[in-house]
Amino acid sequence: MVPPKKSVLITGCSAGGIGAALAFSFQKRGFLVFATTRNTAKIPTTLTSLPNVVVVQLDVTSQSSVDAAAQSVRTTLLSSSEGGGNKENEIGLDILINNSGLGSWGPILDTSIDDAKAQFDVNFFGVIRVTQAFADLLVKAKGTLINTSSLSGIMWEPYKSIYGASKAALTQASETWRLELEPLGVRVVTLNVGQVKSEFFSDLPTEMKLPGTSYYLPVKERLDRMLRPDWSTRAPDTTAFAEQVVGDILGGKTGLVWRGGYSTMAKFFHLLPTWLMVGFSPRLYI
Repeated sequence: MVPPKKSVLITGCSAGGIGAALAFSFQKRGFLVFATTRNTAKIPTTLTSLPNVVVVQLDVTSQSSVDAAAQSVRTTLLSSSEGGGNKENEIGLDILINNSGLGSWGPILDTSIDDAKAQFDVNFFGVIRVTQAFADLLVKAKGTLINTSSLSGIMWEPYKSIYGASKAALTQASETWRLELEPLGVRVVTLNVGQVKSEFFSDLPTEMKLPGTSYYLPVKERLDRMLRPDWSTRAPDTTAFAEQVVGDILGGKTGLVWRGGYSTMAKFFHLLPTWLMVGFSPRLYI
């Protein structure tokens, strides 16, 4: 069997999410796909049963898990390369997609420091862990690093301040890494993702948990509605979204790439003066 010409590793490949959809899209294009998630049982069997798909356990918040995953991928790439695992013939990793994400909404006055740290550990520090662990393989392949950010990182959305801050940090870092890695031959893409009809919201509680002393109890019902998205026709499903993104990646795009519902509008708002951004940002009042 001739090994696939290109390889891709994707974090956060749980069923119904963006990561799994990206994995399907790359697999049908002949890529060797490393599909990873913290709990591999959540990866759909319709994906794991396909040829050229390798399941790897990877918890982005655990350095030991990330290191073990990197070693596993390195071993697989070595064994699948010409020369039967000869190190001199080692192939690199062509594409690394940092897709894992964690979201938790709520007023900052009612958000615990532990909750805030947990979001940053996945959305920001987790990306750093994974990128550092696979850097040698990316550099060898002169590959592409994809970091999945969010419109929440540039739009000021009330009650999403911690999630937005973690994504803003990722966007800033990712665009800086683009400059740092370019001399090494590694291309960096920052995905600013808008609305996508995915299972991301299924991991959120059905209502916001507010303490009895919260200033926001009078508007709790309105806050709860934020956890039950009313998908518009602007929001693509995960398959359509993945096809667009894979096209962007294979087409050579670099830097900020805007995809998903409302992404074009957000790209425009991103260029507006601060005072206009405040006026256009969605607001809920006490």
